[in-house]
Parts: sequence; C-alpha cells; structure tokens
Amino acid sequence: MARRTVNEILVNQDWCKRCGICVAFCPKNVFSADEFGRVSVEHLDACISCEICERLCPDLAITLLPREGEGTK
Repeated sequence: MARRTVNEILVNQDWCKRCGICVAFCPKNVFSADEFGRVSVEHLDACISCEICERLCPDLAITLLPREGEGTK
C-alpha cells in the first residue's frame, strides 16, 4: 500500500484543544506550538506522510491533503 504524498496539512483551530500530541509525536517536527498552545505547520516539506498526527489527534482537528492526482491510501 503506497503512502500518499501530503500537499497540505490543515489544523482546524476551532476543534483543536491544544493538547500538543501532534507536536510531541511527529517524527519530523513538522508542527510547532506557540505560547498559547496553538499548533501550526512549520515544516511541511519535512512531512513523510506517516499520518501519525491525523490518527492520534483526539479532536480530529488535523487533516492531511494529498497532492493533486493522488488518491487517499
């Protein structure tokens, strides 16, 4: 099963409770959090499409968008 290549990572700030799981578990440090815990995507180019952030987010606030022309999983 081929991994999808991520074009964009969306963080829904309205759903995010700022738990920091995505920041803590991302193996490539794609995310960062500010002093209020707001998560942002800082290094999209480092993303390896492992989907850990999307799968572990308890609020379903993270969505990985594949590159155009690629299906999901």
